[in-house]
Amino acid sequence: MKLVLLAAGASRRMRGADKLLQEVDGLPLLRRQVLALLATGAGPVGVTLPCDDTARHRVLDGLSVTVIPVPDAAQGMSASLRAAADWAQDQPLLVCPADMPELTSKDFARLIASYDGMRPARATAQDGTPGHPVVFPANLLPLLGKLTGDEGARSVLNAHPPQLIALPAHHATTDLDTPEAWTDWRAKRP
Repeated sequence: MKLVLLAAGASRRMRGADKLLQEVDGLPLLRRQVLALLATGAGPVGVTLPCDDTARHRVLDGLSVTVIPVPDAAQGMSASLRAAADWAQDQPLLVCPADMPELTSKDFARLIASYDGMRPARATAQDGTPGHPVVFPANLLPLLGKLTGDEGARSVLNAHPPQLIALPAHHATTDLDTPEAWTDWRAKRP
């Protein structure tokens, strides 16, 4: 299995800040999430990045991670998914947006352990709300390679219903895209 964080987005709603460089538990979020994936020991870790983002590249210094360049990142999440599917080749692929600060290595490990090898596995919030990460079997990677736009892999998951795996609280659904969302989230954190 290969594990990929999708980190090629532009953080436009952050109005000049980069959500993937926001500090969580003393680390830039992108670095924290890569470390969480590496801690699972489940396979090689890749990160999709736009070709010109040196700040995000720098926070990965010293980590055993493959940078997956996404020259067409402006096309939306599908560009990252296509690049990730190409990198995974014939192996199952765990994909996760990098901007989900409540996901932990235990969450990633739980989803990986629950993957049956036959159908996608998708994390949900504790209440069943679908979220991320998602593990795709290798036979679905060609479908990821054909995606367009910014819809993500919704069409693939609609055609191939996933096994749903509940993670604690809202770990699988907390996605912070604006400065206000970050402020609110930090204020509620223990």
